[in-house]
Amino acid sequence: MTRRVLAIASGGGHWVQLRRLQDAFQGIDVAFATVYPDYACEVVDHRFYSVPNVSRRNKWHAVKLIAKIAEVLSRERPDVIVTTGAFPGLVAIALGKMLFGSKTIWIDSIANCEKLSTSGKTAKYFADVYLTQWPNLANQGSPDFWGAVL
Repeated sequence: MTRRVLAIASGGGHWVQLRRLQDAFQGIDVAFATVYPDYACEVVDHRFYSVPNVSRRNKWHAVKLIAKIAEVLSRERPDVIVTTGAFPGLVAIALGKMLFGSKTIWIDSIANCEKLSTSGKTAKYFADVYLTQWPNLANQGSPDFWGAVL
C-alpha cells in the first residue's frame, strides 16, 4: 500500500523549502498545495491544489482557507502531511490530525533564525514531528533540529 502525502506551504521561501524536500518523496504518492496557482508548473508530475492566501488583515480569507483545506484533505486522505509553514500548513496539520488521524510534520522556516514563527509555536500541538532549521532554537518549546533544507 502506497503512503499518501500532502505537502503544503505558503508561497515564496516556504514553497522553495518544501520543494527542496521533493527528492525525499520519490516513489511516494504526493499531492502539493500552496497559495499561488502558478506554482503548479513546478510539480507537474503530482496532483496540485491552490488554496487562498491569508493575511492577518483579512480574516474572512481564513474561513475560505479552512474550507478549501478541508476539501483537499477529504479528497486526498493523506497518511502524512508535511509543511514548511506558514498558516496554510498549520491549518492542514491541525485539520488532518483531528479529522483523519494523519501523521504530521512541521518544519519551521529557515527565515526564523532567532525565534520560532507564530504558526510554528502553535504547530507543536498538532505536529508528530516538530522541527526547526536552526540548532539554537531546538528545544525552545520542543522543536528538534535535524538540519536545514536550504
